[in-house]
Amino acid sequence: MHIKVFKVRIAEEFLMDDQHKVDHFLVENEVVKFDTAFVTEDQSWSVMLYYRRFPDTPNFVKETKSQKYSDEDDVLTESEIRILEALKLWRSEKAREQSLPTYFIATNKELTSVAKYKPSKKQELLDIKGFGKHKIENYGEEILEILESV
Repeated sequence: MHIKVFKVRIAEEFLMDDQHKVDHFLVENEVVKFDTAFVTEDQSWSVMLYYRRFPDTPNFVKETKSQKYSDEDDVLTESEIRILEALKLWRSEKAREQSLPTYFIATNKELTSVAKYKPSKKQELLDIKGFGKHKIENYGEEILEILESV
Protein backbone atom coordinates (compact mmCIF):
# COMPACT_ATOMS: atom_id res chain seq x y z
CA MET A 1 0.00 0.00 0.00
CA HIS A 2 1.16 3.53 -0.81
CA ILE A 3 0.33 6.97 0.57
CA LYS A 4 -0.22 10.20 -1.39
CA VAL A 5 -1.03 13.60 0.10
CA PHE A 6 -2.86 16.30 -1.86
CA LYS A 7 -3.44 19.91 -0.99
CA VAL A 8 -6.81 21.07 -2.31
CA ARG A 9 -7.15 24.83 -2.08
CA ILE A 10 -10.72 26.10 -1.90
CA ALA A 11 -10.02 29.47 -3.52
CA GLU A 12 -11.82 29.60 -6.90
CA GLU A 13 -8.64 30.18 -8.89
CA PHE A 14 -7.02 26.96 -7.58
CA LEU A 15 -9.89 24.58 -6.87
CA MET A 16 -10.46 23.21 -10.39
CA ASP A 17 -6.75 22.65 -11.05
CA ASP A 18 -6.27 20.90 -7.71
CA GLN A 19 -9.43 18.88 -8.34
CA HIS A 20 -8.19 17.72 -11.75
CA LYS A 21 -4.93 16.50 -10.21
CA VAL A 22 -6.83 14.40 -7.69
CA ASP A 23 -9.28 13.11 -10.32
CA HIS A 24 -6.39 12.02 -12.54
CA PHE A 25 -4.78 10.22 -9.61
CA LEU A 26 -8.06 8.44 -8.77
CA VAL A 27 -8.39 7.04 -12.29
CA GLU A 28 -5.05 5.27 -12.00
CA ASN A 29 -5.24 4.07 -8.39
CA GLU A 30 -7.53 2.22 -6.04
CA VAL A 31 -8.06 4.19 -2.83
CA VAL A 32 -8.18 1.87 0.16
CA LYS A 33 -8.62 4.52 2.84
CA PHE A 34 -8.42 8.29 3.14
CA ASP A 35 -8.04 10.95 5.82
CA THR A 36 -8.76 14.65 5.47
CA ALA A 37 -8.13 17.76 7.49
CA PHE A 38 -9.01 21.36 6.88
CA VAL A 39 -5.99 23.67 7.09
CA THR A 40 -7.26 27.05 8.26
CA GLU A 41 -3.97 28.89 7.70
CA ASP A 42 -4.18 28.59 3.93
CA GLN A 43 -7.87 27.65 3.53
CA SER A 44 -7.24 24.24 2.00
CA TRP A 45 -8.02 20.59 2.50
CA SER A 46 -5.19 18.21 3.18
CA VAL A 47 -6.14 14.85 1.71
CA MET A 48 -4.13 11.74 2.54
CA LEU A 49 -4.91 8.78 0.30
CA TYR A 50 -3.84 5.23 1.09
CA TYR A 51 -3.87 3.45 -2.24
CA ARG A 52 -2.86 0.56 -4.47
CA ARG A 53 -1.85 0.99 -8.11
CA PHE A 54 -4.14 -0.67 -10.63
CA PRO A 55 -2.44 -3.35 -12.69
CA ASP A 56 -1.49 -2.21 -16.19
CA THR A 57 -3.83 -4.67 -17.88
CA PRO A 58 -6.62 -3.17 -20.02
CA ASN A 59 -9.49 -5.25 -18.60
CA PHE A 60 -8.49 -5.16 -14.93
CA VAL A 61 -11.61 -5.60 -12.76
CA LYS A 62 -11.54 -4.65 -9.08
CA GLU A 63 -13.33 -7.16 -6.89
CA THR A 64 -14.89 -6.76 -3.49
CA LYS A 65 -16.82 -9.24 -1.38
CA SER A 66 -20.29 -8.05 -2.35
CA GLN A 67 -19.59 -6.14 -5.55
CA LYS A 68 -21.88 -7.22 -8.37
CA TYR A 69 -21.11 -4.42 -10.78
CA SER A 70 -17.74 -3.59 -12.19
CA ASP A 71 -17.07 -1.01 -14.88
CA GLU A 72 -14.95 -3.11 -17.26
CA ASP A 73 -14.87 -0.71 -20.19
CA ASP A 74 -14.94 3.04 -20.36
CA VAL A 75 -17.08 3.28 -23.51
CA LEU A 76 -20.35 5.01 -22.70
CA THR A 77 -23.52 5.09 -24.77
CA GLU A 78 -25.16 8.43 -25.56
CA SER A 79 -27.73 7.96 -22.78
CA GLU A 80 -24.99 7.04 -20.30
CA ILE A 81 -23.07 10.18 -21.27
CA ARG A 82 -26.17 12.30 -20.59
CA ILE A 83 -26.59 10.63 -17.20
CA LEU A 84 -22.90 11.12 -16.36
CA GLU A 85 -23.05 14.82 -17.32
CA ALA A 86 -26.15 15.31 -15.14
CA LEU A 87 -24.46 13.51 -12.23
CA LYS A 88 -21.30 15.62 -12.58
CA LEU A 89 -23.35 18.83 -12.60
CA TRP A 90 -25.22 17.69 -9.47
CA ARG A 91 -21.91 16.73 -7.81
CA SER A 92 -20.39 20.15 -8.56
CA GLU A 93 -23.38 21.96 -7.08
CA LYS A 94 -23.41 19.70 -4.02
CA ALA A 95 -19.66 20.19 -3.47
CA ARG A 96 -20.03 23.96 -3.77
CA GLU A 97 -22.92 23.96 -1.25
CA GLN A 98 -20.90 21.91 1.24
CA SER A 99 -17.53 23.60 0.53
CA LEU A 100 -15.98 20.24 -0.32
CA PRO A 101 -13.90 18.98 -3.22
CA THR A 102 -16.08 17.14 -5.75
CA TYR A 103 -14.39 13.78 -5.17
CA PHE A 104 -15.61 13.87 -1.55
CA ILE A 105 -19.13 13.61 -2.95
CA ALA A 106 -18.29 10.96 -5.58
CA THR A 107 -15.36 10.22 -7.87
CA ASN A 108 -15.61 10.24 -11.66
CA LYS A 109 -15.25 6.46 -11.66
CA GLU A 110 -18.15 6.08 -9.18
CA LEU A 111 -20.39 8.36 -11.26
CA THR A 112 -19.46 6.48 -14.43
CA SER A 113 -20.41 3.22 -12.73
CA VAL A 114 -23.77 4.74 -11.69
CA ALA A 115 -24.39 5.89 -15.28
CA LYS A 116 -23.63 2.42 -16.65
CA TYR A 117 -25.36 0.33 -13.96
CA LYS A 118 -28.41 2.62 -13.54
CA PRO A 119 -29.55 1.47 -10.08
CA SER A 120 -33.22 2.05 -9.33
CA LYS A 121 -33.11 1.50 -5.53
CA LYS A 122 -30.79 2.69 -2.79
CA GLN A 123 -29.88 -0.91 -2.01
CA GLU A 124 -28.55 -1.33 -5.56
CA LEU A 125 -26.11 1.55 -5.01
CA LEU A 126 -24.30 -0.73 -2.55
CA ASP A 127 -23.37 -2.89 -5.55
CA ILE A 128 -21.22 -0.07 -6.94
CA LYS A 129 -17.66 0.21 -5.67
CA GLY A 130 -17.25 3.36 -3.58
CA PHE A 131 -20.84 3.56 -2.36
CA GLY A 132 -21.28 2.74 1.30
CA LYS A 133 -24.07 3.44 3.77
CA HIS A 134 -22.86 6.97 4.54
CA LYS A 135 -22.70 8.07 0.90
CA ILE A 136 -26.05 6.45 0.15
CA GLU A 137 -27.71 8.09 3.18
CA ASN A 138 -26.39 11.50 2.16
CA TYR A 139 -26.80 11.36 -1.62
CA GLY A 140 -28.69 8.21 -2.62
CA GLU A 141 -32.13 9.77 -3.08
CA GLU A 142 -30.76 12.63 -5.17
CA ILE A 143 -28.77 10.26 -7.38
CA LEU A 144 -31.82 8.07 -7.98
CA GLU A 145 -33.89 11.16 -8.82
CA ILE A 146 -31.31 12.19 -11.42
CA LEU A 147 -31.37 8.71 -12.94
CA GLU A 148 -35.16 8.86 -13.19
CA SER A 149 -35.19 12.35 -14.74
CA VAL A 150 -32.54 11.87 -17.44
